Amino acid sequence: MKGRSICVGIDASRAIASEPTGTEIYSLRLIQEMLRLSAEYEFRLYTRSDPPQGMFPAAAVRAIPFPRMWTHLRLSWEMLRFPPNVLFVPAHVLPLIHPRRTVVTVHDLGYLRFPDAHPARQRVYLALSTWWNVHVASHIVADSKATKIDITTRYRVDPSKLSIVYPGVNESLYPVEEREQIEIAKTRYGIDGRYFLYLGRLQPRKNLSALVASFNELLPELAPDFRLVLAGKVGWMTETLFSQIVELRLEKRVILPGYVADTDKAALLSGAEAFLFPSLYEGFGLPVLEAQSCGCPVMTSTTSSLPEVVGDSALLVDPSDRQAITDAMRRLAADSDLRRDLSAAGQRNVRRFSWASSAQALLHVIDDVVD
Repeated sequence: MKGRSICVGIDASRAIASEPTGTEIYSLRLIQEMLRLSAEYEFRLYTRSDPPQGMFPAAAVRAIPFPRMWTHLRLSWEMLRFPPNVLFVPAHVLPLIHPRRTVVTVHDLGYLRFPDAHPARQRVYLALSTWWNVHVASHIVADSKATKIDITTRYRVDPSKLSIVYPGVNESLYPVEEREQIEIAKTRYGIDGRYFLYLGRLQPRKNLSALVASFNELLPELAPDFRLVLAGKVGWMTETLFSQIVELRLEKRVILPGYVADTDKAALLSGAEAFLFPSLYEGFGLPVLEAQSCGCPVMTSTTSSLPEVVGDSALLVDPSDRQAITDAMRRLAADSDLRRDLSAAGQRNVRRFSWASSAQALLHVIDDVVD
């Protein structure tokens, strides 16, 4: 069935987010690389609004606005009237009405591993949507071996129905050598002096309260201008984190700059003493690779997919052991040789990942589903 007569539909609604994070970045970069690499298929992208000019130059875009229940009502109606030969959903849920051939990415099962780290309503939605995806899709894509194992064991899915496709890393991220560029970015986000950096959505699963507690314990050993920067969009259930910062009187030492634009990401990562990512659970952990791309030493967790992603290129800690987190932060603050070694190891590690490889692997999955 291969050839230009075959239409591949893609739910690109998450890919056009104005301030993209994890799964939205995954959607955008994977779709763009698929369009660049494959001339065999006709691609049709479905969005809620018109994407920026030039974002998807090699695809037909169907912008179909709808106020509520866009996926299950409006996209379902589109599938009923004008179905593609295969539908790929990179970061959401399959619509109720869909073609016979479907491929869907399941990024993680964090809501099962750490249910208390999610609001009840979101937990119910994730449970229903993931159950629907894994049982209805023709084929499932997992971001890592760890996620594949979770899916097959928790949902009793035949392993042959799943493929592992590692995400890539943004090729535009690189170590920034110009000190002036770093200082400009730091000033823009209210950062001065040395700093540890976390960059990602603020939510309980990221274990940020443990970082704050460990940083507070280390304060007597750190220079007065040393900061902990927790950058990223505010997610859910952050009240405890914000209260903790106030109760410990760390308002001037813990910086919360909000979302970091792509144009500033490399500079902030390059200027940090280390990137701290002691997440309780990750389906992949894209921010870790972004930090390593910029030569930033990484501390991350021994759990879920993270050891699979970093290998021996990062300082690994048990995220449930706060003393281990404190000790690792102490080493990173004091040991310049360790930081240099981790920086070099991280830059070697990221060479294993590229969006071109991700897209090629995904296209092979689609080939198999179409045949």
